[in-house]
Amino acid sequence: MSAAATTSMAEAVLDLGPVDGPLFCFGGPYSNLQATAAVLTEAKRRGFPPERIVCTGDVVAYCADPTATVARVRDAGIHVVMGNCEESLAFEAADCGCGFVEGSPCAEWSKAWFAAAAAALDDDTKHWMASLPRSIRLTLGGRRLAVIHGGDDDISRYIFASTPWPEKAAVLDRLDADGVVAGHAGVPFTQVVGGRLWHNAGVVGMPANDGTPRGWFSILATAADGVHVTIHQLAYDHEGAARALAKASPGLPYAKTLENGLWPSVDVMPPAERRLTGRPLRPRPVVWPGVPAAAAE
Repeated sequence: MSAAATTSMAEAVLDLGPVDGPLFCFGGPYSNLQATAAVLTEAKRRGFPPERIVCTGDVVAYCADPTATVARVRDAGIHVVMGNCEESLAFEAADCGCGFVEGSPCAEWSKAWFAAAAAALDDDTKHWMASLPRSIRLTLGGRRLAVIHGGDDDISRYIFASTPWPEKAAVLDRLDADGVVAGHAGVPFTQVVGGRLWHNAGVVGMPANDGTPRGWFSILATAADGVHVTIHQLAYDHEGAARALAKASPGLPYAKTLENGLWPSVDVMPPAERRLTGRPLRPRPVVWPGVPAAAAE
């Protein structure tokens, strides 16, 4: 990775330049200290240095340990994209900015955890959140990648596998990227269309609504035939995380979600993803083939 990585705060872009070696990606620690510790331990076990680990944001959200989770992420020295939760907490917004419909169950539940997190975090933590880039740019195997949280023009935009490809292509066009690594939606997937990539690494702090307590992370590695994108399950002490959350926020439904793997509401999901509720995910490896013509010239 280039030692000349720079951050332009005017554009809030962190440019890492060419990355040598595979990239470890995950999102949504969500104040889940147990899951965060587990994913960072897994990255270390696999030999990833901090400079090749990327988090797609929302370090703080639903779970019991916002302060300790942020500390663990910061101490790890990894790259983090600003999520809507970081944006809202850093700039003292009234809510998490998750895009929930006003008056919906998720909107009401979020008021409780957001207020608790805002009260728990000190000014230094909020300053760190405010300093995070809104996108990370890098080149992997000759391909230009942009790491974002939700959408490029809307940090809290939900983009799922079923989101029409032209909408994804428009984001890729605006970012002038060959591929995107994104978060926010909470369900991992990989798509390659017309030689371009859209990849969601999933999150570690909450299950993917597939009826299992697993979190998810991904690895992007170059090979002779292209970039291999693999999505991996994360087993961790979800029971301990659930107990901690039930104690901290007994009125919220998320502790049960940590145990049964089902979201308490699927309001944000398109119909295609709703139909997959409770079906265990079995993501297949995807090869992103070829070197873009611009990179080959």
